[in-house]
Amino acid sequence: MAVNIVSKADRWVPIRTALVSVSDKKNLDVLAHGLCAVSEKLRILSTGGTFEALAKILGPERARQHLVQVSDYTGQPETQGGLVKTLDFKIYLGLLTETYNESHQRDLARLSAAPIDLVAVNLYPFTAASSRPGATPEEARANIDIGGPCMLRAAAKNFLRVLPLCDPSDYETVVKKLKANGGRIDIRTRFELARKAFAHTAAYDKAIAEYLAARSAQEIEAVYQYPQEPA
Repeated sequence: MAVNIVSKADRWVPIRTALVSVSDKKNLDVLAHGLCAVSEKLRILSTGGTFEALAKILGPERARQHLVQVSDYTGQPETQGGLVKTLDFKIYLGLLTETYNESHQRDLARLSAAPIDLVAVNLYPFTAASSRPGATPEEARANIDIGGPCMLRAAAKNFLRVLPLCDPSDYETVVKKLKANGGRIDIRTRFELARKAFAHTAAYDKAIAEYLAARSAQEIEAVYQYPQEPA
């Protein structure tokens, strides 16, 4: 299997495009106002309830200036219930492309895609949902996040260029660093938060695996109806 081995990266990366999709809205106002203060041209791509929350935080004028629905950006509407929102080739080009890879840059140009420089994502509350008294296995299954871990892992893998944010308590520190450095973030910070993102997704998957390991196949089978089966 061929892999890309990178020898050149930027120590400092300007934040021009951010992707924000969070279930936990804590400190979202700090992040939103901080990002918009960094650059008049900065774009925030967002989805569903996060888009609505950001629009309210920023107000009509700033929202028109900075805020873009992911579905408008990709040209693909969200699937009912938000099941598929961000799993899109154009999004992952923006997350994974390398600055000094000419082929990657041609791919971005071909789709009029932008490099995504910052990803703020936190995950569906699987542990809270699955541990609630009376919670069913189906309620637990429905709260398994797919797009969130994918985005966080992609951003963390490409810390060469992308800043992953999975903890709302880090927003204020990041905003201060951006303001102090002309809207740029350094590779040490990107790497430190990449480590945190991978630890976060690993713990999330571990919680899911442990929950499923504690259920029997018979217990799961009994949850559902099977309309395709003969009477």
